[in-house]
Amino acid sequence: MSGHSKWASIKHKKAATDSKRGKLFTKLIKELTVAARAAGGDSDANPRLRLAISRAKDANMPKDNIDKAIKKGTGELPGVVYEEATYEGYGHNGVAILVDALTDNKNRTAAELRSLFSKKGGNMAGAGSVGWLFKKIGLIIINKDKIGEDKLMGIVLENGAEDMVTQDKTYEVMTTLKDFENVKKAIVALGINPVSAEFTMVPSSTIKINDKTIAQAVLNLISALEDHDDVQDVYANFDIPDDILAGLEIEEG
Repeated sequence: MSGHSKWASIKHKKAATDSKRGKLFTKLIKELTVAARAAGGDSDANPRLRLAISRAKDANMPKDNIDKAIKKGTGELPGVVYEEATYEGYGHNGVAILVDALTDNKNRTAAELRSLFSKKGGNMAGAGSVGWLFKKIGLIIINKDKIGEDKLMGIVLENGAEDMVTQDKTYEVMTTLKDFENVKKAIVALGINPVSAEFTMVPSSTIKINDKTIAQAVLNLISALEDHDDVQDVYANFDIPDDILAGLEIEEG
């Protein structure tokens, strides 16, 4: 968990840079389109779409872009049909990696991701190889300087959170998918904007990496996978200590 959430915080800062904004918008538009196609364009009745809209707004995506993406999903406007696909593999030290993608050509995406795994020292594996290690939850990350631990814990547990973990600079609030929205609303009602709030996959076990060179190689692989145009999210079960993580570079795609 800690490895993933620390990486999630880094990703948030990385995605916020101007050089990444265009790529981030492309990923968000795909998610809006697929979410609307899967369960309709009414965000009140479609939790996945509601979260996609929230993430798009957080990224300052214009409302017109959001509306067009939703209409492409519902068929009101013409657009590319994307399929959901999950790819699995391993990085250095046997780190398990799960890749969620939205693509209009699964064969092309699989070939390109296999090449990325190989170039960055990992290898792609068959379906089911590592997926069983991960569970989907709601994860909300909050900076510690925004609120005291006892007050936050009381509020999130009262609104359905399953657990809260205190890290060096953040709180990690974990929820079921069903209770995610209620917990997030309760936090926002306090005047707090989370560092990130998303559905994510967390591993049941982690692999600790204390070697800086190996840790850098793992992050380089994950960063390269995330930068692929068809990739929406990458999850891994590494646990890199804060002091090592702080000194690593994040490669730009």
